[in-house]
Parts: sequence; C-alpha cells; structure tokens
Amino acid sequence: MKVSEPATGVHFVEGPASNWVIVRDGTGFLLIDGGYPADRDLVLGSVKGLGLDPADAKAMLITHGHVDHTGSAAYFSRTFGTPILCAPEELAHVQGKEKHQVTFGQVIVRAWRPRVFRWLLHVIKAKALQAEPATGAEAWDEDRLRSLPGQPEAILLPGHTPGNAALLLPGAQAIAVGDSFVSGHPISTKSGPQMLHRMYHSDPETALAAARSLNTVQANVILPGHGAVLLMPLPEAIAALQT
Repeated sequence: MKVSEPATGVHFVEGPASNWVIVRDGTGFLLIDGGYPADRDLVLGSVKGLGLDPADAKAMLITHGHVDHTGSAAYFSRTFGTPILCAPEELAHVQGKEKHQVTFGQVIVRAWRPRVFRWLLHVIKAKALQAEPATGAEAWDEDRLRSLPGQPEAILLPGHTPGNAALLLPGAQAIAVGDSFVSGHPISTKSGPQMLHRMYHSDPETALAAARSLNTVQANVILPGHGAVLLMPLPEAIAALQT
C-alpha cells in the first residue's frame, strides 16, 4: 500500500492490485472505492494512518460494482453505518442483484499467459470469489454529492459497466476515473493512460467512447482504479490514451 496526496485533501492509495481514494476537508472525509475484500484491513489502515476514524466516513462512493472496488463496502455499511453510494444505473450491480464482471471462461482461455495467470492467483487470494455485495447501497444524486467532502460531481461513463462513473473533485482539480481508463494493470505491459483489456468491459466500444468524452473535462490530477496517479491535464491524457 502506498499513500500520496497529489492534491490538497485528496489522498490516493495504491493497493496491491486496486486503488482507492480518501477525500477530506473541513466537513469530514469520504472514500472513493474500497479495494478487494482482502484489502479491508489496508483500507482501514489507510484511513487511520491519516489520523481519521473509519466510523466517521461521510460516505463511500463506488465508481462501479466490480469486486476489486466494492470489497470493503458491505463491511463499512454493516459496521459503521457508512452510506454506500453509486450511480442509479449501477445500483443493482453494487447491491448484487446484477453481475457485470469478467467471466471465469474469459480468463481461463488466457491463463496460459504468465501475467494473466499471476493476476488470477491474486484475485483468488484477494477473496474476490467471497465478495459480499453492498445490499444497502443507495443511488446518489447531485444534491447529496454536493453536500459531501470535496463536493464531488458524478460523470456517467457507461461501457465498463452500465453505470460506471467518474467523480470530479472541482476544488482540487482532481478526478477519480475508476476503471474508465487506467495508468497500468497487472496483465498490461504498458504504462500511462490506457484502456483495460477488452474482456474487462461490458461493452468495449461504448467504454472507449465514454473515456474519450472526458477530453473536455478540466482536471490536472487523475486518480485511476489501477496504476499510478497521473499528474497531467485530463484532455492530454485522453489524447494519449492507449487502446
């Protein structure tokens, strides 16, 4: 786990294979995403390491319902009563009523590749197969988001999943893009702005079009769900996007 503060009050946590974000200001703090199920102690440790009490989180915002981003959500909801919020279009996924996840078949036919095999082993060790859905999750709206630390603004970017979203933090000129695009991934040999492998997207073409639509959004700190933080204007990152 590596914690940095690329923008004031925005703490970027690089987990073993998935990232999360802690946003704090004078009103409190929130989390964006929550790693794999086995990352729970790391998520709790990253909060406590900033001198914060996990029980005080105003909310956990979920960019999309994949298990490497929702792994701590059910625990925070059950243990602390933390509101778990996501896009209305993603709610059934986060609650566990729908599934939009890479299939075992898609992975196993590629498992002869060393990078894919190592990633598969990590997924199993990270307890992805025992993931608990956040059944109490709720849909966010503009007013509720605006009342939270950092005053996040949601940008719907369907394709990776039907209700996949990015979260813009206007005051910090930062954006959490989740898996809309990333800067690295265990099965990728690339670095820098890039799309995930096609098998991870519900609709790869729509996902690419959605990512490219970010080229008009103003942000200088890009917080991906996988890989390192990108300190560059978002339009430049989109122009350099590798597919």
